[in-house]
Amino acid sequence: MLENIIVYMSGLDPMLIYLTLFLFSFIENVFPPSPSDVVVVFGASIIATTNISFVPVLIITSVGSALGFILMYLVGKFLGEKVLRTGKFKFINEEDLEKTDLWFAKYGYKLIVANRFLPGTRAVISFFAGVHELNIFKSFLYASISAFLWNTIIIFVGMQLGNNISLVDYYLKTYSTIIIILTAIVAIYFAVKYFLKKKAGKVV
Repeated sequence: MLENIIVYMSGLDPMLIYLTLFLFSFIENVFPPSPSDVVVVFGASIIATTNISFVPVLIITSVGSALGFILMYLVGKFLGEKVLRTGKFKFINEEDLEKTDLWFAKYGYKLIVANRFLPGTRAVISFFAGVHELNIFKSFLYASISAFLWNTIIIFVGMQLGNNISLVDYYLKTYSTIIIILTAIVAIYFAVKYFLKKKAGKVV
């Protein structure tokens, strides 16, 4: 299956290959289940056999990812507050939002730099970066740096492994699964801590 996709992409016009890589990199932040990393590896694996080159692939995928990040940033900025402060989410109160404001003010840009290395949380980070109104230009810059670093790694790996994409796909999925599990454990820890604290407050 994967090999068939590589053969198909190899037969496309270089501009269509670049456009495909750009679109998948862009929508990955908007629709997190999108297999953009695997598609980028596909693109890298055919660099040696087509007219596409390493630098354009790196730039196009990085810019696409950063623009997708900014789209979710804008969604968070213009719609996030309305959604979060409606009171419909009982587990989110004003105090929690204020703490998140302070936390994002302190670590927000570091999270943006790390966001490409945190599968499963990329759209969340971009959304909350907008909610807490981090500087949009800095956010774009750091999102671009994050995408550039991550894409450099996976494009290089794709070029080195060539048609052995199944192996790359396996390791990417394993890495994503590990990160998602660790993220879920941290989220559960803070959720349990929050409810225990709330319960103790009621008892008092």
